[in-house]
Amino acid sequence: MKVAVVGATGLVGTRMLQVLEERNFPVTELIPVASEKSVGRKVAFKGKEWTVVSAADAIAMKPALALFSAGGATSGELAPQFAAAGCRVVDNSAYWRMDPTKKLVVPEINGDVLTEDDYIIANPNCSTIQMVLPLPLLHKAYGIKRIVVSTYQSVTGTGYKAVHQMEAERAGAKWGEYKAVYPCQIDQNILPHIDVFMDNGYTKEEMKMVNETCKIMRDDSIKVTATTVRVPVQGGHSESVNLEFERPFDLDEARRLMADMPGVVIQDDPANNVYPMPINAWGKNEVFVGRIRRDFSVENGLNFWCVADNLRKGAATNAVQIAELLLKKGFIA
Repeated sequence: MKVAVVGATGLVGTRMLQVLEERNFPVTELIPVASEKSVGRKVAFKGKEWTVVSAADAIAMKPALALFSAGGATSGELAPQFAAAGCRVVDNSAYWRMDPTKKLVVPEINGDVLTEDDYIIANPNCSTIQMVLPLPLLHKAYGIKRIVVSTYQSVTGTGYKAVHQMEAERAGAKWGEYKAVYPCQIDQNILPHIDVFMDNGYTKEEMKMVNETCKIMRDDSIKVTATTVRVPVQGGHSESVNLEFERPFDLDEARRLMADMPGVVIQDDPANNVYPMPINAWGKNEVFVGRIRRDFSVENGLNFWCVADNLRKGAATNAVQIAELLLKKGFIA
């Protein structure tokens, strides 16, 4: 199977290559794609070196599958060209997520929505994926009425340049003495600002969590409010999640329902300092959930804390799982 990875030299693109190899996805020919300045570079995959090519050359090679992580503008332009050539596209950008003609998929939750007609499939926002993965069985049992979430998001979510900014600051550089990607210093700091601010006072990142949650859960009645925050961490994203249910719930049963979701690992023994932390989630594909407790300030309220490697389940792993689902359904071969 010919598989293209568009954005193969970026942080998420390199993780896509790792996850494809780790999960033994049946790639017979890798087609790494990147910007013109990266054409000719080599990337390692399955013990071999593969040459980075342009998008036009990749399309001409007729891949069966393309995993995109190259930004919204690139996806908007190139995904339809790959699809027109008969290639299934799994896109990690925000470009197609809220398009009513495109599916937004977390395989464990709504993989059943995929059909043979789907040639461009959207991969959700990293923060949305890890928040919604523990929720479906809770929603079925108790009815989720409202979600309040605050995120603590790693600099890796912005890419290599953000990691370099943090490292430069930790080495003593002052903000403004180098090419920064954030509007303020990130080391020794916290920025309540991810993506651009909108007219309603929320950022685009916050509204992604609002809108994508309803689409993935297939329930527009769920109310979501989010505050997304960038923290000087490389290991992964963390979230404080508050749920308000329609019906009374049993705390032990709620814990069991979250544990029953594929891909969710419960780490909830605070008496022994066992709870999810990004340093432990780094390099793993699961969503880790802990600090599960009743919210006594509201009727039928539940709090939990969740952590995931945003480059893996938040991006690359989820994309590869979508590809595995396409393979299982016989839509690619």
